[in-house]
Amino acid sequence: MQIKDYQVVLLGLLIALGSVLSTCILSKAVVDFQKLQNQTIRVTGSASKNVTSDKASLTVRFSVKNPTLKGAYSQMEKDSAKIKDFFISNGVDVKSIEFSVIDSYPQYKKFPGSYNTTNEVEYYVANQSATVKMNDIEKLTEISKKVNILVNQDIDLHSDPVQYYVSNLDEIKVETAEAAAKNAKIRAQSIVAGTNGKIGVMTSAKLGVFQIVPVDSTEINDYGINDTSSVNKKVVATVSATFTVK
Repeated sequence: MQIKDYQVVLLGLLIALGSVLSTCILSKAVVDFQKLQNQTIRVTGSASKNVTSDKASLTVRFSVKNPTLKGAYSQMEKDSAKIKDFFISNGVDVKSIEFSVIDSYPQYKKFPGSYNTTNEVEYYVANQSATVKMNDIEKLTEISKKVNILVNQDIDLHSDPVQYYVSNLDEIKVETAEAAAKNAKIRAQSIVAGTNGKIGVMTSAKLGVFQIVPVDSTEINDYGINDTSSVNKKVVATVSATFTVK
């Protein structure tokens, strides 16, 4: 059976028409995909949780001066014993008291009327610190108010403020980060609702720095805040997320 000329022409037209239709369908799919890619919304969600500290630490720093290095260490030993007895007498477990390594250095005499020093040692300085860590934060707070007793015992002492910590902070960070991501989605849905749009999938998300601040604080910092001065704290998390819009 021979194929006539008009049949060849018709076949060619059908093939050409099919190619055009395939190209149109493919082009529309590409345009729709690019359109979907361009229709996104970026929002920042936030969440916070109030927490109460369950651990505390108190550090006292003390130093001595003595004409000889041996004398400085001897005096340091006596002062550290007094500090240890002070904490124990106030109900602190001896295992909760930690002394740092002694740091010592010579102080040289100066030339008369000059800031330049000679090679002659005037006295030696020795420094040390003692840190107490407890779960009973109220007791440690009360103890911190009594450290002046040690000063009255002729100890050259400086006390740092009590530091308050939350033991399960990592878990709380995960919890608030998850809540912040959910809040971001809610905000995105609220924004597009006015245009009858719908939120699609989340295409990206970035967790911001955590702000751990006193409960009533509104302070923020680009590098994050980790407050240890207050018993009651607020953990704030932020998440910047991008969603597709249908």
